[in-house]
Amino acid sequence: MIAVIPQGAWHRALSAEGKTEMTATPFPGDHIERDVDDPRSIDGKLAGAIAVTPSIIDATVDNRGSQGSAARLASYRDGALTATKFAGKGHWESHLAGDELIHVLDGTATLEIACNDGPPKSFALRAGMIAVNPQGTWHRFHSSEGVTLMTATPSPSEVIEFDVDDPRRVERKPA
Repeated sequence: MIAVIPQGAWHRALSAEGKTEMTATPFPGDHIERDVDDPRSIDGKLAGAIAVTPSIIDATVDNRGSQGSAARLASYRDGALTATKFAGKGHWESHLAGDELIHVLDGTATLEIACNDGPPKSFALRAGMIAVNPQGTWHRFHSSEGVTLMTATPSPSEVIEFDVDDPRRVERKPA
């Protein structure tokens, strides 16, 4: 599950040690270092706080035939924060406006990147790993068992929807 806390909303985090912290987004934001039922009633903190609910996204995949699911979590600069869960081979893509940040939340995947003049290189990724796909570099993922990724993806992007060994050898028309 992924929770997206709207800008300006108060939320509470409870640590494994039992410490509670109230925070208002965005970071650094206001925060209260003690456990209270309603942070808006403490020391004039009501100013700027909004009453909203988070977006809760269930990123589970039906592995009985579904290829995957994706959810746009929020806008981020000129792109988006997304969560994706899938099994199989993804499409080749290249992000023209900046680097893409990938965090593997669950499972394993192979990241294939077409770098320099040689053949594409493969990198094994597992839960907890982070990869940065450099701006303008063609890349794709494949996972036989399934993987859940969270990404910060810039736009615009180029995409090749069909399966090829090397995307640099595909003739493309300018957009």
